[in-house]
Amino acid sequence: MEPTETTVRAVRDVGPDTVAIDLDTPADFEGTPGQFVKLSTIIDGEQEARFYTISSPDTDETFELTVGYDPEDGGDFSEYLLSLDAGNAVTVTGPFGSDFYEGESASLVLAGGPGVGPAVGIAEAAVRDENDVTVVYLDDEPVHTERLDALAGDAEIHVVDDEDGFRDAVGAAFDDQQLFVYGFTDFLDLAEETIEDSGGSFEGAKVENFG
Repeated sequence: MEPTETTVRAVRDVGPDTVAIDLDTPADFEGTPGQFVKLSTIIDGEQEARFYTISSPDTDETFELTVGYDPEDGGDFSEYLLSLDAGNAVTVTGPFGSDFYEGESASLVLAGGPGVGPAVGIAEAAVRDENDVTVVYLDDEPVHTERLDALAGDAEIHVVDDEDGFRDAVGAAFDDQQLFVYGFTDFLDLAEETIEDSGGSFEGAKVENFG
């Protein structure tokens, strides 16, 4: 989809230094959790843009983006996003990406830090579709905890705060599932090493590197 203006439906705190932004879904926009979009605006006369992953289970009527920020030095674009209110207009382009949920019957989603956005969206979509899903989320200040808690009765959810806990949870959960991995480079390296130590392979994994 070409750059299209849409409307902010809500901006909500979802954990430490993190907000979720709900947007009205533009006509002809179809996205899936794990795909990402580009938000753009003009700041000081210059075009600025950032990419954010869809964190809602679908894009029917509205869709959600999860945005983490640095409260000390978030930068001009973070300040712009944090200033948004319901009713404001934003420009969105996309969706982009090929590493997203496609109705797999069994999924293992590994999330580090901001990777929880696509992870919780995929988990909710899988539960909706009555598919098996396990999430292992590594963060010492977790976000989206209410949604993760709500999923716990229908999905296997592990929230851990250190690498040893992550390795243990992945080792216990790993089976013949579709593997999804979302996070920064260091987390992706840890995830690949852990999967290989568990007797698996990254071949065929759906992976998104957040930088």
